[in-house]
Amino acid sequence: MTEKVALVTGAANGIGKATAKRLARDGIAIGVLDLLEDGAAAVAGEIEQSGGKAIALAADVSDRESVQAALARLRDAFGPVTIVVNNAGITGFVPFLELTDEDWDRMLAVNLKSAFIVTQEIIPDMIAAGWGRIVNISSSSAQSGAVKMAHYSSSKGGMIALTRTLAQEFGEHNITCNAVPPRFVHNTAMSNESFEREDMKERFQAMVDAGPIRRHGEPEDIAGAVAWLVSDEAGYVTGQVIGVNGGRYI
Repeated sequence: MTEKVALVTGAANGIGKATAKRLARDGIAIGVLDLLEDGAAAVAGEIEQSGGKAIALAADVSDRESVQAALARLRDAFGPVTIVVNNAGITGFVPFLELTDEDWDRMLAVNLKSAFIVTQEIIPDMIAAGWGRIVNISSSSAQSGAVKMAHYSSSKGGMIALTRTLAQEFGEHNITCNAVPPRFVHNTAMSNESFEREDMKERFQAMVDAGPIRRHGEPEDIAGAVAWLVSDEAGYVTGQVIGVNGGRYI
């Protein structure tokens, strides 16, 4: 490899945006992928203005043909892809007894099936290179559960199981796979949706104050952990769940 190329999904804002910009700062060429094409283009523009290399990609990560088309553009621009950050996702609050099949299927398609599709389409590049890094952005709810979020928590728990499986299956190719389950990350589309709910406004500060580090996380906190996990220095770290959560697990 003469240059490392990364795909970051859900990269138009929040954790994905911060991660794309951080990896670009580390000299990695970035595929900025999001369903929101204008948002992806804006992030790619910021990276290029800062001296990095990026291309904006629009795709529905739960649709294989859409992902394949985006990856073809990324490979044409920068070459084989050896880093993937599966960050794209949605959230939702529905009491368990009110969940519909459609609610469940959509959540798992966007949050879990997407990681399966994207990673499966990229791993051949990693095998050919004899080097690869996969980071799956899960959620603390996968570890603790969350009221009215059975479908979301299940999708994020599935990402942890997928992470550990891929770590075992592809380690012989010098490919690592790790998961980061954030908690209380401010300034993301999903966290804003969560914390602006009236019941959460009342509880949020008390929940933050109960942790060892008494502040909410920022997207850059997650991006820093991802940057280390995709580096050469983390080559002996795989199958791990790295909690970037201020020390709070429940």
